[in-house]
Formats: sequence, C-alpha cells, structure tokens
Amino acid sequence: MKKLGLLLSLTLVVVLLGGSALAQNVGDNSIYFVTYYSNANTEGAPDAVVRVVNDGDASTKQVEGVPNGNLFASFYVFDDSQELQECCSCFVSADGLLSEDVNRNLTGNELTGRAEMTRGVIKLISSSNGDPTNNVLKTGLRGWATHIQAANSTPQTQPNRGPFSITEAALADSNLVAAEQQALQQSCSFAITLGSGFGVCSCTPEDHDF
Repeated sequence: MKKLGLLLSLTLVVVLLGGSALAQNVGDNSIYFVTYYSNANTEGAPDAVVRVVNDGDASTKQVEGVPNGNLFASFYVFDDSQELQECCSCFVSADGLLSEDVNRNLTGNELTGRAEMTRGVIKLISSSNGDPTNNVLKTGLRGWATHIQAANSTPQTQPNRGPFSITEAALADSNLVAAEQQALQQSCSFAITLGSGFGVCSCTPEDHDF
C-alpha cells in the first residue's frame, strides 16, 4: 500500500510539472480584436484612447539594440451605420506602446465628411507589414480601450449628455475568417483610393502616451 501511495504521489508530481511546463508554452494566438467607441467628438466628454502593446511574441534572437519583432496594428473604424470611415496601419515595435486618441487619430478624418463620428466599432488586425489593405497576419499585439459613458440616456444628438465617466476594458479577441479579412482590406483600399486623403486615420508616434 505504501508503494502504491508513493507511486501515485510521484505520478501526480510529474503531471503537475508537465502541466506547468505546458502552460508556460501556450499563449494567446489572437490576431483580430474588436471594441466600440461612444460619445466621441461630444461636447463636454473626454477623449477615449485605444492602447496597443507588442508582447514580443514575434521576436527572435537579436543583438542588443537591433530592431526585431516589429508589428503593425491595422485599424478599421466604422460609424453607427456600419460604414467604414477610416483605416490605417500603425507601427508597434517589440515591447512598444501605441496610444491612439479616438477623437483625433481614429475619427478625425472620416471618409464621407457628413458629420463628426460619435459612436461605432473599431476593429484591429495584428500584422507584420504596414499595409491595411493586404495584411500579413502575425500574433503579438494586445490592446485596451477606454470608453466614455454618459450618466443619462439623452439621445446622442442632443447636448448636455454629461456628466461622463470613463471605463476601460481589454479589446475582445475575435475570430477572423477569410471573408471578413477580405472585406476589411477591400473597404480600406476603396477608402484610400477614393477618399483623396480622407478616410485615413493617423498614428501617434510610438511611446508618446497621453
């Protein structure tokens, strides 16, 4: 009986150690993320921010100081009519921080120019190149977004919606099917080609946080 107990104990230790090693080698392989924005470009409301970091997953052995493992965050910004209004691809080096202001960077140059964008959806693809119309998928980006919440239910088109509060949440991991990737890239290509400078979001220089 003692031998059996010792054998079971040793087996349990091996399983636990093996499981621990396995857990250390299993990461999050997400390449596609979504979030929303609300109360953007609204009088009295603070700006929202999307922050993206490069976790270094794309890095390989390197000489100190030599760039390695660089990624790009391809943004696709939709209005509340499900229309793509802006897109761009922003550089994020390994262990770098990208901070995108929703009002200034992501909704400040809308394609149609109809009215200021106040609410909608932001989609992000983790890519190894800087072309939002032809991404090369690569894991390694992680992101968070602040959200501006109004204290009352006054319609978005009406003034005096405040006071406002700020919440923050991680970008939601999502499944990127081929049809979705193609639709995002084609819509972005049309926006860049037909927008004559409009429809392209801007990138804050890396590590210029606010």
